[in-house]
Amino acid sequence: MSIQRWDRAATLPVPVDGRRRAEVAVLPPGHPDVASLFTFMRDAELRLLTIRMRIEDTTVGAGGPHLVVIDTALRHPGEAKVTRTVPSDGGAADYDIWISDGSTVRTYAARHRLGTDRPVRRSIVGLEDPDLPARSKVYRPVTPLPMDTAPETFIHPAGYCQNVLATGRCWVSGTTVVAGREAIVLECDHPRTIEIAADRPDHHLQLSVDRDTGIVLRLLETIGGATTRDAIVTSLIPDAPLPPSALDFTFPAGTTRLY
Repeated sequence: MSIQRWDRAATLPVPVDGRRRAEVAVLPPGHPDVASLFTFMRDAELRLLTIRMRIEDTTVGAGGPHLVVIDTALRHPGEAKVTRTVPSDGGAADYDIWISDGSTVRTYAARHRLGTDRPVRRSIVGLEDPDLPARSKVYRPVTPLPMDTAPETFIHPAGYCQNVLATGRCWVSGTTVVAGREAIVLECDHPRTIEIAADRPDHHLQLSVDRDTGIVLRLLETIGGATTRDAIVTSLIPDAPLPPSALDFTFPAGTTRLY
């Protein structure tokens, strides 16, 4: 069914103590309506202190399927490490690392042996202006992740719900199981996108949303019935114990540092 444009990505108030808390602690039994599901998804990261997650992200293009494995470790507030690996047949794996302690972001690309070490990017000033319409405001994560990546969409789905899903025709179609976890299946027809090639009336998105946390467990994208992307969580450990090594990284010898 159709819904009115959901625009609540940034409406969760911050309490006096400064710690945001999920507006909806748990979903009631049965299938939620789309707006309630979006609100539940918005607060996904607020229900956890740490996260370990692995995503297998397969895109399909003219050259056939392309698989990227993405491992994420996160500890609130501000600490995160994302490792993207392209599996290799026999040769050295092609991988890159993004790691942040909340004030500094370091990156390393194994293929080129290049590393960066830079302050966290400053956010845009003025987005909290009360005179701005709700649709112009953005969700501010407790622990930022690299932009335009599957972990960012899966763990911080508020912006995706407001700016992509809510522009199409959405409905809840049922439930499924992903990575051993119960998930709610959300369908979306013809969402607006910035990619011209996907701005078609036969563009369809299907999301599987973890019923316990609100984290996206699967994103299946089709155009004309043909799958163009299938990003699926193969392992999710909420509140996982994270040893120091899980969020640590040392540039390998011979790395060229860019500043």
